Amino acid sequence: MRCAPTAGAALVLCAATAGLLSAQGSPEPAEPPPRFASWDEVNVLAHGLLQLGNGLREHVERTRGQLGALERRLGACGAACEERAASAAPPHGPLSPVSRGEAAPETLRNLQSQLKAQNSRIELLFQKVAQQQRHLEKQHLRIQNLQSQVGLLAPMQVGHRMAKPARRKRLPKMSQLVGPVHNTSHLKRLPRDCQELFEEGERQSGLFQIQPQGSLPFLVNCKMTPDGGWTIIQRRQDGSVDFNQPWEAYKDGFGDPQGEFWLGLEKVHLILGDRDSHLAVQLQDWEGNAESLQFPVRLGGEDTAYSLQLTAPVANKLGATTVTPSGLSLPFSTWDQDHDLRRDKNCAKSLSGGWWFGSCSHSNLNGQYFRSIPRQRQQRKKGIFWKTWRGRYYPLQATTMLIQPTVAEAAS
Repeated sequence: MRCAPTAGAALVLCAATAGLLSAQGSPEPAEPPPRFASWDEVNVLAHGLLQLGNGLREHVERTRGQLGALERRLGACGAACEERAASAAPPHGPLSPVSRGEAAPETLRNLQSQLKAQNSRIELLFQKVAQQQRHLEKQHLRIQNLQSQVGLLAPMQVGHRMAKPARRKRLPKMSQLVGPVHNTSHLKRLPRDCQELFEEGERQSGLFQIQPQGSLPFLVNCKMTPDGGWTIIQRRQDGSVDFNQPWEAYKDGFGDPQGEFWLGLEKVHLILGDRDSHLAVQLQDWEGNAESLQFPVRLGGEDTAYSLQLTAPVANKLGATTVTPSGLSLPFSTWDQDHDLRRDKNCAKSLSGGWWFGSCSHSNLNGQYFRSIPRQRQQRKKGIFWKTWRGRYYPLQATTMLIQPTVAEAAS
């Protein structure tokens, strides 16, 4: 469009309106290939389009008001515009009475006709914006309706499983086994644990199926020794598995049974039941030195936070502050379920991993794995340590934990 010369405000308004109309008439860019949008993207897009529609409508209404005001001012100009046009004539060429009387009104009529044309186009644009806004409002209502329907369906889905705390990633599970399982072809009753398998004559260590009383069958790593069969419940050796896991992971188990793994508190409880048992702890440092510890234990169920019932000497080594003649029960703690004996600190969160923390400074075989000893002391205490052997600030290279019911009870 072209604009006739007039006052400065009219020129600016004319240019702005021409830009708006030219943008309206420009060809639309090619649409990108369709893709599925996320729920959040749909909400953001709908909200943004609603805001854009409201903004365009306000801009059009404001522009219409300005054009109307300018048109009223031009209409009221009348004789004043005619006198200004006469005074602006060139000094060397006096205008005839006819040209002097008709020049200004003609210019005014041209400008008014152009403004009316712009006003009609803006009116058409306003109608289109209003139509688009009504469409967007309907889409927004549909989105809200879908959201409410999804909100009603969510509790039904939650009802099919236990409510669990929200987490950013899926909990690790015990990986699928690729090695041989030695007793999968047995048609007779499965053994209760590795010790019962030993009593049936098995002398080869490896992966076996067991079935504790009241449990479904599951696979365990058995270590056969001259004095019986031991079930391996934990192994650290290379840092290939992250042991800084929440409560549910420690309850169910995670890792690779042929490498680093944690069998699972519930499985350990099913194996031991209410029987007196032994817990063996095998430690190795970075110089090749090894240490083996063994002590009697009992393990409670989840209602006790899988508490270890320990005798007084062992409880002292694990950081018990008060020990009765009958020993002490140490509950298991993770960063999301704090059961340790420290009231002022969450040991699992302060250090790393889950463990039977008496305090934060005596042992933690599920701490962070370091492939070399850190220089900073504050970092070293987050590692795998057993204070009564190499000290709190020495991160161990490898650990193995094994359980076996008391042989006398197992044989009965």
